[in-house]
Amino acid sequence: MKNKLIISTLALLMSACATITLTTAGEKVRVLDPSEVNSCRELGKTNTSVTATIVVDRPIEAITRELRVIGRNAAAGMGGDTIVPLTVIDQGKQSFVVYKCINPDG
Repeated sequence: MKNKLIISTLALLMSACATITLTTAGEKVRVLDPSEVNSCRELGKTNTSVTATIVVDRPIEAITRELRVIGRNAAAGMGGDTIVPLTVIDQGKQSFVVYKCINPDG
């Protein structure tokens, strides 16, 4: 019985991570620091969230990676090419500012 629980938990963990993929448009979106977007045009903000705990707390690296993928995909949908973290990660949630840096006036 214990083995079935472990296998089920591992399968759930793997399926949760496998569903978040970077789109082709999202691949073109960079993640920068606030000091690097001085000449960019702000397009708006996007809020992202993932499950932070599945039986146990998930590794922060995995949460960070997934939040950035979601943010990059959302930015691409808004016509942006850059995101900058606006907030720190809190319970699997993070906000990003979306910018257009390449040809910001065009």
